[in-house]
Amino acid sequence: MKFRRELAYEAGPGEVFAMLADPAFREKVAAEQGVVSIDVRITPTGAGFTMVSDQVQDTAGLPAIAKKIAGDTTRAVVREEWSEATSGTIEITAPGKPTKAVGTVRLVAAGPGTTYVQELDVNVKVPLIGGKLETLMADNIDAGLSVEHSVGTAWLRGER
Repeated sequence: MKFRRELAYEAGPGEVFAMLADPAFREKVAAEQGVVSIDVRITPTGAGFTMVSDQVQDTAGLPAIAKKIAGDTTRAVVREEWSEATSGTIEITAPGKPTKAVGTVRLVAAGPGTTYVQELDVNVKVPLIGGKLETLMADNIDAGLSVEHSVGTAWLRGER
């Protein structure tokens, strides 16, 4: 299933890029999302960076069918590879689970601000219910991005 989300920030692309490249920002977002534990590694690469976030997430609130596959907690590994300060790739996996989301991330100048654009192909390989689980996964990604936007907006105002 295709997924697309845009987030508007009142800061230039350089400021948004610096925020995304800061491990403290990533950890704060995870805390606000209620992540059980997180290990964030950010490695500068040329004009960009590689970010790997290995998280344990609570599955409370998920439908029974999803919990049956995921368990009480699930591990999610998010890997972003920013080749430059305005674009990169993203991959979200759950090791040992039949789920994966891959796509792109971009920062687009929008007047004095920036639009963060994330586009993904969400795939859950489970017979008969894969489509429903893809929708659920996309909804969870969307909810996580809403939290990230809220934390990011405050971060860019200096609330760290």
